[in-house]
Amino acid sequence: MLTRRTALMGAAIAALMMTAPAVAGPADDLKLPRKKVELVAPPFVHAHEQATKTGPKIVEFKLTIREKEVVIDPAGTKFHAMTFDGSMPGPMMVLHEGDYMELTLVNPATNSMPHNIDLHSATGALGGGALTHVNPGEQVVLRWKATRPGVFVYHCAPEGMIPWHVVSGMHGTVMVLPRDGLKDADGKALRYDKIFYIGENELYVPKDANGKYKTYETIGESYGDTMEVMRKLIPSHVVFNGSVGSLTGKNALTAKVGETVMLVHSQANRDTRPHLIGGHGDYVWEAGKFNNPPQKDLETWFIRGGSAGAALYTFREPGVYAYVNHNLIEAVELGATAHIKVEGKWNEDLMKQVTPPGPIPPDKVGAADPVAVTR
Repeated sequence: MLTRRTALMGAAIAALMMTAPAVAGPADDLKLPRKKVELVAPPFVHAHEQATKTGPKIVEFKLTIREKEVVIDPAGTKFHAMTFDGSMPGPMMVLHEGDYMELTLVNPATNSMPHNIDLHSATGALGGGALTHVNPGEQVVLRWKATRPGVFVYHCAPEGMIPWHVVSGMHGTVMVLPRDGLKDADGKALRYDKIFYIGENELYVPKDANGKYKTYETIGESYGDTMEVMRKLIPSHVVFNGSVGSLTGKNALTAKVGETVMLVHSQANRDTRPHLIGGHGDYVWEAGKFNNPPQKDLETWFIRGGSAGAALYTFREPGVYAYVNHNLIEAVELGATAHIKVEGKWNEDLMKQVTPPGPIPPDKVGAADPVAVTR
């Protein structure tokens, strides 16, 4: 059943689709050089230049929509996901300010749902949503100009089904870098040695009368029960990159002491608050927009629902760092935790265990602090 709000949003999409100009196919009218990018699954990001001296170009990307059943926790809970390129979140796509993205969106005939893409980084036609509606067995090509540097969410936004598709996995991130690279508040160049993309997702899995998670034969069959759970706004899982444990244990990220890592964090639907236990945000673009100077030395930062943010940190000590949503209930109980294993030499000047745990010395047993006596 559609709510009045989703009906109105659907009507707006339909109206824009009716008035939007038709596009015959990939065009060469810009006479710009082209670059084809092979995407990789998160938390990793395809190879890219952090700064460029070349002029604008057309950067070609291809996203294939994949509807599939996935396992989302160690207990074996199954979930019908809708994804871009098979991952939750979808791949990060990187280009530079002034470039054009030419995106081919493919909806294979094996899928059962209509889909599209709303790119928060793009201008016009509901972020491209009005120009990219594809039924199973169709594909579409969209071109847009990157006019604002930063990290931005993209997500599916089909008529009447937007929240369901988003929380079912259909979201990702575009990063538009300044042509001359990242800078601090004083204009000094900033660089990173590694980049990791963490996409946070809250999942709403229905339970049966006995309190066990339900499974369904098809995505469509799960719709009614899932919507009922979604409307209560209480997620069953809050995860990084698609499932509990996707970035911990044998899946942990890796770095070395002295390496500067960029952590890009997105949440397409809910607010979240990333925190690196044992580290900090040396430079943080909390709202994710590189035209704004980064904040410095943050302990925890805030990512608004429907946006992405970025942080740089140079690791100074070895060990296992936990990167969490600092709603610790969601981190510990629902799954929003990642690990970064850092190799290197320990620096005792930064931290040292002066005395290991042991018995309280005898002369301290029963001792009490002085008490002030007043009359």
